[in-house]
Amino acid sequence: MGEEVKVFGYWASPYSYRAELALKLKGVSYEYINEDIFGNKSDLLLKYNPVHKKVPVLLHNGKPIVESLVILEYIEETWKHNPYLPQDPYDKSTARFWIKFIDEKCFPTLWLAAWSAENEREKVTNEACEYLKTLESALNGKKFFGGETIGMVDIVASSVGYFIRVTQEIMGQNLLSADKFPQLFQWSEDFANCSIVKESLPPRDKLLPFVKGLIAKYQQDNAKA
Repeated sequence: MGEEVKVFGYWASPYSYRAELALKLKGVSYEYINEDIFGNKSDLLLKYNPVHKKVPVLLHNGKPIVESLVILEYIEETWKHNPYLPQDPYDKSTARFWIKFIDEKCFPTLWLAAWSAENEREKVTNEACEYLKTLESALNGKKFFGGETIGMVDIVASSVGYFIRVTQEIMGQNLLSADKFPQLFQWSEDFANCSIVKESLPPRDKLLPFVKGLIAKYQQDNAKA
């Protein structure tokens, strides 16, 4: 009997996508369970993640692992082949720094730049551009943040390079452009066009109307407030 590997996720979640892409890069077979995170969350999701009640959850031989970055570390340590973190301690710590930077600075600020009120948007947009400039410096001429192959920083940065770009397209913004950030823009193109990435990203034609619906609901809720 083989290993039990399951991912509880949501098809449009950049955080769920991280877990799926990591398993695919490792060549680990898994069962995917799509959760109704906006409606009726399953009893299993609530059982395996009783604290946050969120996706993703990785279930490995009956043991649940939660939070996307924790899941990525667990996958890397459990399946040693095809490593996506550097082996050198300094390089590994540097990668973890950029991962933290993306999750705590880049992604939330870019999200705010897309959704913020008009009177706040210019300030947030300028801040987001500074973060993109800093993130671009981490590429330093490399094809991927991981070098010639996709690493953990690339997996985490998919939230910026794919999901945020879709949101900004809907909102008529163009922060991550070839003109402003040529290296980072080229990275996002190379990343999205990798066969293993391409086959697992949410389809753009499905993601666009979904995000449009989220934006419309957000704007309606704000108008009522």
